[in-house]
Amino acid sequence: MDLPRTRVGRSTSLRDPSDTRFTDSDKIEGAGSWEALEWTKIEPVSRSVPQGLQGFLLEAERVIVEGYGVVLVNTDEAGTLFVTNFRLLFLSDGSRNIIALGTIPLATIEKFNKIVMKLPAAPRQTDRSPSRRLLQVIGKDMRIIVFGFRPRTKQRRAVYDALLRCTKPLRIWDLYAFASGPSRFTNSDPKVRLLDEYFRLLGLSSYHASTRMIEDGSFTLSNELWRISSLNSSYTMCPTYPFALLIPRSVSDEELLQASTFRGRCRLPVITWCNRGAVLARSAQPLVGIMMNMRSNADEKLVAALCTQIFGSREQRRKLYIADARPRKNALANGAMGGGSESSSNYFQSEIVFFGIDNIHAMRESLVRLRDYLDTHGSASSDGMSSFLRHGGWTWGGGNLSSMSASVSTLGDSGWLIHVQSVLAGSAWIAARVALESASVLVHCSDGWDRTTQLVSLASLLLDPYYRTIKGFQALVEKDWLAFGHPFADRAGMPSLSGSGSMPFELSRQSSTGSFSSSPSRQASGSFTSQAPATSHTQNNYSPIFLQWVDCVSQLLRLYPLAFEFSSGFLVDLLDSILSCRFGNFLCNSEKERQQAGISDSCGCLWAYMADMRALNGGYHVHYNPFYEPSKHNGPLLPPAAALAPTVWPQFHLRWACPMESQAGELEAQCRNMSKRFTELQKAKEETDARVKETTATMESLAAELQNEKVISTSAKELASRASRESAAIKRALQSLGCKVHFSGDGDCTVGIESNPTEIPQKSVYFSSKEESAGTGVSNEKSELSVSVTVLADDVSNNPINRFCESLCPLHTREGGCRWPDAACAQFGSQFVGLKANFDAFDRLSIYDRYFQPE
Repeated sequence: MDLPRTRVGRSTSLRDPSDTRFTDSDKIEGAGSWEALEWTKIEPVSRSVPQGLQGFLLEAERVIVEGYGVVLVNTDEAGTLFVTNFRLLFLSDGSRNIIALGTIPLATIEKFNKIVMKLPAAPRQTDRSPSRRLLQVIGKDMRIIVFGFRPRTKQRRAVYDALLRCTKPLRIWDLYAFASGPSRFTNSDPKVRLLDEYFRLLGLSSYHASTRMIEDGSFTLSNELWRISSLNSSYTMCPTYPFALLIPRSVSDEELLQASTFRGRCRLPVITWCNRGAVLARSAQPLVGIMMNMRSNADEKLVAALCTQIFGSREQRRKLYIADARPRKNALANGAMGGGSESSSNYFQSEIVFFGIDNIHAMRESLVRLRDYLDTHGSASSDGMSSFLRHGGWTWGGGNLSSMSASVSTLGDSGWLIHVQSVLAGSAWIAARVALESASVLVHCSDGWDRTTQLVSLASLLLDPYYRTIKGFQALVEKDWLAFGHPFADRAGMPSLSGSGSMPFELSRQSSTGSFSSSPSRQASGSFTSQAPATSHTQNNYSPIFLQWVDCVSQLLRLYPLAFEFSSGFLVDLLDSILSCRFGNFLCNSEKERQQAGISDSCGCLWAYMADMRALNGGYHVHYNPFYEPSKHNGPLLPPAAALAPTVWPQFHLRWACPMESQAGELEAQCRNMSKRFTELQKAKEETDARVKETTATMESLAAELQNEKVISTSAKELASRASRESAAIKRALQSLGCKVHFSGDGDCTVGIESNPTEIPQKSVYFSSKEESAGTGVSNEKSELSVSVTVLADDVSNNPINRFCESLCPLHTREGGCRWPDAACAQFGSQFVGLKANFDAFDRLSIYDRYFQPE
């Protein structure tokens, strides 16, 4: 026997620390895997509700009951169990995080019961037999949870009573969806979205529906074959049909009223999908009576109007298939209650086909058997024992090696995969008739809201690529499931306005009362005693019809991974949200009831919530299929019969019993991450390219500026060289006249002229000017030439300066005048008091050409 494991400080209790009622005799010495629980190892410490719990609660969610020192038997983890007005929440004592397996919305709970497990008495304790207080919770999402409570406490009773009050409210207003309100997930009018889908089917996409259009009744548009009727706008003709119906244009409203009386629940044949002339239509069973001889001219005319002429042929009309989803014997048996099936002789050019799909009760029991099988043979079972450790080891799939076939047959005996295959095969057959033969198909079962909805919506998904997008999938579900009155409240076991869901909640099912599973292969140690009364599912209408249809969609997604924009994760989140009843879209049984309850204004919108989830990660959210390529499958999908072999849906069916094996979407996640990384790298490359272009442009601009600077520098050098040459020329000219010329280091020049040795007062004048290079603003130090001339105060006419000026200056005219009167020499009375080496002026003076020869 394994040694007990010590759990230190993993859970606490509400009891006073001074309470010493627990003695050594209270310790349980059981056998097997149950020893891991070790109830008395939990130290009793008084504690209030954790302050951090508020961060885990949703809007308007409040705690009703809490239990401390609770053990999640499935994973042998201690924590705190809270019952809120929305869910059963299990918070781990170790990680202080929510444990997903132990947290389940109240509406998702199918049943629950109290179990007392009595273990064999240990040696020397023959006088008493220890027992453990367990609470088993079975969910509609394929999980079975077991919570263990400390003995001689009232925590299990408190949690049990809270579940009795909250899991099945008697009024729809008591659901959490009404308590939370619309919040930020507001719901637009679903009628508007239904009309937009009708407009798309009629080829009138330029029209957009609005609330005003609904109020004034201007939505009754049509094309050459079909029209939208407002006959049921007040739901008087058929309370379970939508307010607007798509019908043949050749049939009047009066004939529609007559035809409705011949169909069950007045659900007359109406169009749910059309492509030019071929249509998919739906209805309830005809009321032909026990003798199968009742007829209706209005019904026969309405059905015949579905078979329009084939385009390009004036005489040939389309063939009509009437697909009865029921087994033939069930259809005939319904004749005793006034129902039945059509006769091909009464409907022009028609053929009757029976698909043999079982009713809602068979589907419910089938899912129960599948759930029990997975819990028994999964890697993590509700009793905390792996299937590989059960039956003494050497196991395969939870059974001995000699019972391999028994395990496989148990899965087959559940019948779930067979039912899924029947729905897939029927839908593929309908799609093939429409796509290949351009025929019209009328589908019905008994009431026309369960199997009919499954077949019609799945066939539409195969025919129309638009429905394989996220937006189109929403339109498909809202049209065929919500608008046409699938009773979601009844099928989910929730209350509705009609009151059909207000019966007492079913606490346990007879097949599994008093044990963890009804499977014969489950053999846990000890004995079980259930304290919940047994009731039968035949007393209610709960059935996983929508879950089964989503399972069929996941099978198609597996067959055609490139054809769907959404992923399997999107389907799982959709199912979880619907089963939780957190939003109002899928409450009640019909469009009329949702309108009466004010669902759109009072509750949040599931579609807005999921769209908000996707907006967080953009196109890389788990809802998007990374392999989606619409160009690969832009037409109908027509799977052959050999391909319609379904498998267990890993992401949904195996996520609780086989967590590791349920990660079938890991490849999608890896591809999604790679695609995200590739996009990030591509974006970084584009940003780098932009920076490179910017840097290149900057470098080109700098190169152009550098080239300009080089041109300016070259020009300055040329000017400096020219100034140097001119200075040398002036020096030689002045020296040739007997002047003393001295050039200083800063460019100043001193010229001294003497006419006789006698010194007289001298006048010294300093004249300086700067030459600027034209248009450049650049000055060169060498371009500055200052000349200081010292002259004697002799007579002006006899002064050598005059002679020097007259002989040197080219602007001196022969008549004795000056062509440069503004010059300094002219202003100072022809005395050569200053001469600035203006290089441009010297160019005009042409000193080299007129006076000097080059050296």
